[in-house]
Amino acid sequence: SARGTTTNGVIPPVWPNSPNSWAIKFKMKKRENNFAYIDGANLYNGSKSLGWKLDYRRFRVWLKDKYSVERAYLFIGLVAKNKDLYTFLQEAGFTLVFKETVCGGDGKIKGNCDADLVLFTARDAYENTYKKAVIVSSDGDYASLVKFLCEKEKLRILLSPSKSKQCSILLKRTNAPIAYINDQRRVLELKRKNPQ
Repeated sequence: SARGTTTNGVIPPVWPNSPNSWAIKFKMKKRENNFAYIDGANLYNGSKSLGWKLDYRRFRVWLKDKYSVERAYLFIGLVAKNKDLYTFLQEAGFTLVFKETVCGGDGKIKGNCDADLVLFTARDAYENTYKKAVIVSSDGDYASLVKFLCEKEKLRILLSPSKSKQCSILLKRTNAPIAYINDQRRVLELKRKNPQ
């Protein structure tokens, strides 16, 4: 008789735990509840120094697909004229955390988000809000936070917007897993104009 049939010619059902079932062949990847904490200025300036422009929509989708990021906090200085940018980023799927800005002596607007990013990440870790954190920055000021997350086994990965040579040595010394956004240029480069 034909393979997989009974003597009366009837094909038997394939059960979920059968070696031949689709559930085994096409086992879906289990989603983790990971959160991303993004230094907005560092991401913008770092990716800009790479010589190509980051597509924030693609970046948000990539974070979810690659690292199971369910929520992505983007820490950014609040500037009234950037209203359209903030709307765009929110529509792209980021949760914005604003920091009041000041005008420095050189005339440049500054809004240091380091403390807020550290506070949010540590608080959520203690409250067990996420499974693991994805930190997006190449700033050595986050070295202590990265060490803390590694000790608690709460770090998924550190994503550096800068090339390896520009990524802080303090971060590298934590021995945390580091990936470089520049390696994903083919996937993340902006192909059309967005209000960035």
